[in-house]
Amino acid sequence: MARTSRAIIARLAAMIGNRAKAYAQGMRIPIPLRRLAYRGAHRVLRAYWFVRRPTIHGVKCVLTDRERVLLVRHTYGHRRWDLPGGSLKRGEPPAAAARREMEEELGVTIEHWRELGERPDRVYGRQDTLHCFQAELNRPPLTVDRGELAEVQWFARGELPPDLARWVRPILAWLR
Repeated sequence: MARTSRAIIARLAAMIGNRAKAYAQGMRIPIPLRRLAYRGAHRVLRAYWFVRRPTIHGVKCVLTDRERVLLVRHTYGHRRWDLPGGSLKRGEPPAAAARREMEEELGVTIEHWRELGERPDRVYGRQDTLHCFQAELNRPPLTVDRGELAEVQWFARGELPPDLARWVRPILAWLR
């Protein structure tokens, strides 16, 4: 009986979750409101990271188009030019997180990644492990999440902007 009840509850939760997700996707939250939410959430997380000092795993993705590299500016945090990426979800393999993040942020599906390595870092009091990947793109159309990303731009590798996030140059050095 208990097993059957759990199965029914699990099915109902999945149905409700799918409907809620479909509803949320159908709603268009204005970009300024989404950016405000990202900034607020980031501030709360920074306080949590400072107090708890957790270990976090994330991905950084080097997307190249021949001799150009794609850099982004987030709408929250330090706002320097950075590589796109994000945090791993619980139990998510790094390559799957890279794929998910690029679909969410840029609207591109990348099946084949080249692993570049891992880079330990300490940011906002938390201990990060950045799993770094590279993929070559051939001028794909991008569907940018303007709530999360303020700017997205291709740069020649030899003409990078001066205000880079601190880990961009060391990660790009792995391409050589």
